[in-house]
Amino acid sequence: MQETEAKKHTIAVLVENKFGVLSRVAGLFSARGYNIESLSVGETLDPTVSRMTLVVHGDAFVLEQVMKQLHKLIDVIKVTDLSEEDHVEREMLLIRVNAEPGVRAEILRVGDIFRAKVVDVTATTYTLEVTGEETKIDAIIELLRPFGIQELVRTGKVAIARGPKTRLRKADQKLGKPKSALPPAPQDPRVVGFAD
Repeated sequence: MQETEAKKHTIAVLVENKFGVLSRVAGLFSARGYNIESLSVGETLDPTVSRMTLVVHGDAFVLEQVMKQLHKLIDVIKVTDLSEEDHVEREMLLIRVNAEPGVRAEILRVGDIFRAKVVDVTATTYTLEVTGEETKIDAIIELLRPFGIQELVRTGKVAIARGPKTRLRKADQKLGKPKSALPPAPQDPRVVGFAD
């Protein structure tokens, strides 16, 4: 049965790092009436290639159209729907909130709960930096709203597929193979991002 329920999809797109590519991708969406809920772009290990993380909302038909249209763009190297595989996603929030003397400690307590960092302080405001999943970001915004939010900025999602060890383990589990008796080897943090 084909999925028809609309939901958020996180799509990773590798593109040539050239002038105008971002506008062509954005134009593709606007020309077809599809909204990009969030978009983040950055250079990869190869400086000639950039990676976009797009979040779009739609049903299976919308997703299929978006994927097909992206594949048609000449500057697009690879398109992956990360929603269909194990992945890690994060977002960053910078939020400046009113911090009068009577509520400063309360704001810091809220920040501690969410592991936020205070990145700027004035006599009447705190600016907090928070990273995490979308639900965490939404939650801290709601908790800080009563204090008076002056301004906030969100980066939009960035996402990456989990490493191949996880995929292999899942494949083994699907085949009914027992888990290895050996503990997983520690991952060298210098190679994160080189997977696949």
